[in-house]
Amino acid sequence: MFADNFLNSMKKNFLFIVLIFLSIYSFSQQKSYKISIIAFYNLENLFDTIDNPRINDDEFTPKGERSYGGEIYWNKMEKLASVIAKMGSDEKPESMSPDGPAIIGVAEVENDTVLVDLVNHPLIKKRGYKIIHYDSKDARGVDVGFLYNPKYFKPVESAPLFVQLPGGAKDAYYTRDVLWVKGKLDGEMVHVYVNHWPSRLGGEERSAPGRAAAAMVCKKHADSIAAIDGEQKVVIMGDLNDDPVSASLTEVLKAKGKIKDVKPGGLYNPWVEMYKKGYGTLAYQDAWGLFDQIVISHPWLDKEQKGFFFFKQVIFNREFMTENRGRYKGYPMRTWDGNTYRGGYSDHFPTYLVMLKAIN
Repeated sequence: MFADNFLNSMKKNFLFIVLIFLSIYSFSQQKSYKISIIAFYNLENLFDTIDNPRINDDEFTPKGERSYGGEIYWNKMEKLASVIAKMGSDEKPESMSPDGPAIIGVAEVENDTVLVDLVNHPLIKKRGYKIIHYDSKDARGVDVGFLYNPKYFKPVESAPLFVQLPGGAKDAYYTRDVLWVKGKLDGEMVHVYVNHWPSRLGGEERSAPGRAAAAMVCKKHADSIAAIDGEQKVVIMGDLNDDPVSASLTEVLKAKGKIKDVKPGGLYNPWVEMYKKGYGTLAYQDAWGLFDQIVISHPWLDKEQKGFFFFKQVIFNREFMTENRGRYKGYPMRTWDGNTYRGGYSDHFPTYLVMLKAIN
């Protein structure tokens, strides 16, 4: 009797010890990761209220058609800051960054003044975002810009890249420059291209050569760097005014929609499958477009590397940013309905990529 009890006790203790060992072994195999978020946001006509004689911005002044004064300006600024404050900080723990995006490309900004006001808004001021901006010769007077958290990103070099529009592609002579920023993301060198490609005004087919020209500017510049320094970690982001399956992406950039198809020297477009499933970042005539894309180069795809690797893509389309009634239900809640202030956020949803880096 005693022997049986002793053996049963030994068996239970042995199983208990085995379970503890397996739990410790399993825990020791789990990796911890640093998280970095790379974002893009079209801010929809973020103008100041001051008349600039060099551009046609009369409508965005207190005496203009939109009666665009300080009250509207600061209300819009708060809306945009509230979105940036939440981007990436309300994710699941495995992809959440309390400090939000490390870098943010932005479009449709008039000048550096509005960007300074944005990063100094109380909702995000504590992050200490810095800005990089160059004035372009865009006919509407809007530019792209670059925001970065110096805690995570250290710029090394930057420049505006001129986009020469092909004859007949657009009525305007100039479009937005491409903003190139080279810097270290947590010590790792990356190259970021912030874009706002020519719109489809005048027809998609007629305007397509303009977007192809902008795409080629990115490709040639990135290829020239790779020819000297070897393949780099590249990010091409922006409001591309084209969908992931458009020729500017598939034929000019030659971006692939499946990781297995991306070879060294190639680009990966994480948005292709989402677009095919009906997801989008803006809506027009009850059809979704996915213009706001972030495309990455091959070196981001190796999950066993020491540096950051691609984890997932996100369209940030929370309920508070979305129209909840009427004919535009489900659309992004825009700032303007014609010349009437709608009081929304932007006519585009922002997008971002979550990058991870293993911690030993």
